[in-house]
Amino acid sequence: MFEKLEREKREYAREYVVRVLRHNIINLNLKPGQLVSENEIAEVLGISRTPVREAFIELSKESLVEIYPQKGTCISPIDMDVVEETRFLRCAVEKAIVQLCCDVLSHSDIVHLEENVRQQELCVERQNYKYLHFLDNSFHEYLFKACNKKMIYGLIKSAMAQFDRVRILNLLEMDMEVTVKEHKQILEAIKNKEKEMAEKFMEQHLTRVIFDMSYLKEKHPEYFKINSTNTRRISQG
Repeated sequence: MFEKLEREKREYAREYVVRVLRHNIINLNLKPGQLVSENEIAEVLGISRTPVREAFIELSKESLVEIYPQKGTCISPIDMDVVEETRFLRCAVEKAIVQLCCDVLSHSDIVHLEENVRQQELCVERQNYKYLHFLDNSFHEYLFKACNKKMIYGLIKSAMAQFDRVRILNLLEMDMEVTVKEHKQILEAIKNKEKEMAEKFMEQHLTRVIFDMSYLKEKHPEYFKINSTNTRRISQG
């Protein structure tokens, strides 16, 4: 179901549309290959067509939508090469981050991360994969923040949309408990200041997406095909 987010104060219409569409694309409410209508998006969000058109152009630069003149706009398929590049980047940087965390994390930082993991466990119990994905990203973001490397996380986050679509699909189709278990392992290694183990667990955690993607592509080939013919109109139900 397409999710209409609340518009923030002083948020320009184009920025609002981009945020809403990106949210729905990443969470697979708008599926790869699905046609999206400029008129329908404008009507649902209660704005004019111009900011929707501008949002489509911006998202096309991120390879999240494909614009076909005289034909329309569709959600881009998941690009496995981009997912792998993002994984490579994250793995290289986050292995260094967890080592730094072993030196700098305070007691209050550990408590914060433990509460995050506890909330993740509740998501597994309730089968809330979307909020688990949010908590997953929050867990990683906090590691950067605690090391005073928040700007670096921001740079990585800007390239994570394709990666996040695979993660959402993974949590929807596969075992959510594995993700929580891996976060527990990373956190325990940091608490014990075991740098090599923290690095090892982080690498395993971020590399698993490669193997998961092969399974997901077999189950949902239409999400990964370059020339997908699976085009569906946006609906709110």
